[in-house]
Amino acid sequence: MKKFIIVSILLISSITAFSQNGKSIYQKYSDEKGISAVYISPAMFRMIGRIPDIKTNEGEVDLTPVIQGLSGLYIINSENSAVNAKIAKDVNKFIDSGSYEMLMEAKEDGEVVRMYTCGDDKTVNSFVLFTDEGSELTFICLDGKMDRALLEKLLADQID
Repeated sequence: MKKFIIVSILLISSITAFSQNGKSIYQKYSDEKGISAVYISPAMFRMIGRIPDIKTNEGEVDLTPVIQGLSGLYIINSENSAVNAKIAKDVNKFIDSGSYEMLMEAKEDGEVVRMYTCGDDKTVNSFVLFTDEGSELTFICLDGKMDRALLEKLLADQID
């Protein structure tokens, strides 16, 4: 499960974009003690251009086609147990208030990983990865125009 989480986070970190709701969660918690926060702006994605392939156990992954349609990235990683329940509540409200559908869920020994998408049959407009490992919680939100088939293939290739 750890291998899957790490590969998913690397994959998503490299292909992500921002959301107003993701932004509000980021802004609310990014200055809290015990929180690591990352924001990548649309300007940074334009500067990146073509990124090198990422090597995984399953081979090399070319993320350039996915990155081209993105506009930013918000990541919150919390080791602050006093704040984790609040973040989880806000993320659940965010997911419930949008037109998100669960892409996948994995549970093991109290750890939970969930992926959600919002969009249509051809395009993903928003992608959310939420992990809760008890003492550590991670929220990643990406928005933009991502080809659904390509994104799902990249994720599926890493699950094996």
